[in-house]
Amino acid sequence: MQTSFTTSKASVGLGLRRGLMQDLLAAPTGAFDFLEVAPENWIGIGGAHGAALRTLAERYPLSCHGLSLSLGGPAPLDVQFLKEVRVFLDHHDVPLYSEHLSYCSDDGHLYDLLPMPFTEEAVQHVAARIRQAQDILGRRLAVENVSYYAAPRQDMDEVTFTNAVLREADCDLLLDVNNVYVNSINHGFDPQVFLAGIDGSRVVAMHVAGHFDESDTLKIDTHGASVKPVVWSLLAEAYARFGAQPTLLERDFNFPAFTDLVAELQTIRRLQNEGSNRG
Repeated sequence: MQTSFTTSKASVGLGLRRGLMQDLLAAPTGAFDFLEVAPENWIGIGGAHGAALRTLAERYPLSCHGLSLSLGGPAPLDVQFLKEVRVFLDHHDVPLYSEHLSYCSDDGHLYDLLPMPFTEEAVQHVAARIRQAQDILGRRLAVENVSYYAAPRQDMDEVTFTNAVLREADCDLLLDVNNVYVNSINHGFDPQVFLAGIDGSRVVAMHVAGHFDESDTLKIDTHGASVKPVVWSLLAEAYARFGAQPTLLERDFNFPAFTDLVAELQTIRRLQNEGSNRG
């Protein structure tokens, strides 16, 4: 079973979005180090987009971040889909496949990431499904802490729940720093306490993104804006705690000039270097 993300820890990436395709193809060497793809959006894709994927995959390492596995859901895992994902990962030599610590389907797809209850029963349920997925994939899975706005039953706090799942499933963590900040405001906890509580041995990659300030007490994780200063500061804190990790700048829509995205990637590089020097 493959065990870890083999892209350099001090590396930066962008999501492979169709709206960025021409910029990614034309990007100068060194603008970014890897590309992240949602496999369900690219499996079996041909034509111009398929050709572009092949070209980019020859130039850059790929990581994969799934959207539809629904690890926390009640319906059985889609075993056939997981087998197709494994073929995709093997074909492109993808070292990291991550998914969300949430659910998004039952009898049909709900097209949203819904929060899980923070209970022991939920820990056992999702951990068993992660283990099943890892067995089918033949590699470790990383789960991502998600932003959530409704809070179902919580017998424990989020960081305790997350650590329990990581331990029970024996899987890794993709730490989304923006989600930590968004949840800390929306649910009233200290984001640095959250980081301090995370099992650092499980952290294999990070995400950072922009969000929308609905109010002082409500933040919405949109991936449609620049990263805010408070999140940059939290990312620096994460590097200080966990070391430089492969980090993806998430931008899904409302794309700025590509040079603006490259400038944010350079901020990530600077914070990674500062974190390494502090370590």
